[in-house]
Amino acid sequence: MGGAPYLSVTDAAGRAFFMRNIQGPVMMLNLLRFRATADYSASPELAPDAPITGEQAFQRYIDHTKPYLAASGGKIRFLGKGGSWLIGPEDEAWDMAMLIEQESVASFIGWNSHEDYLKGIGHRTAALLDSRLLPLVETTGASAQD
Repeated sequence: MGGAPYLSVTDAAGRAFFMRNIQGPVMMLNLLRFRATADYSASPELAPDAPITGEQAFQRYIDHTKPYLAASGGKIRFLGKGGSWLIGPEDEAWDMAMLIEQESVASFIGWNSHEDYLKGIGHRTAALLDSRLLPLVETTGASAQD
C-alpha cells in the first residue's frame, strides 16, 4: 500500500470534473483509510483534549458536515466499514466506504466551498491517512433493478 497519499482535489482533477459537464445528480464514492491516531497539527484549534483515533476524528468531521450537506441538497446514502478487496490488490484495504449523493455538480461545489463547512475540514485532514473520491453518474441504460 505504498505511494503518496491522496487527501485533496488537485486543480487539474477539479477542472476535469467540472469539464465533464455532468447534468443532474452525482454520487461521490469515498474510500477512506484512517490514521491510527488523528493528526491535528494542521488544525490545532480543532484538536480534542486527549488523542483520538482517525476514525473518531472522521466521525467529528461527519457530525460537523451533515447540516451543510443537507442544506446543499446532499445526503449520505451509505456509510460502512471496509476491509480488503474481494477482487483487487491483496495488499490494499480501506477502512470505510461512503456514498454521498448531491443534486448537482453546482450543489457539490457550493457545499464544498461553504465557509462554515470549511471551518471543520481539519477533522477530515486529521483523520485520513489516504483516500479516494470517485464521482459517479447513473447511466440511462438498463437499471440495476431490472
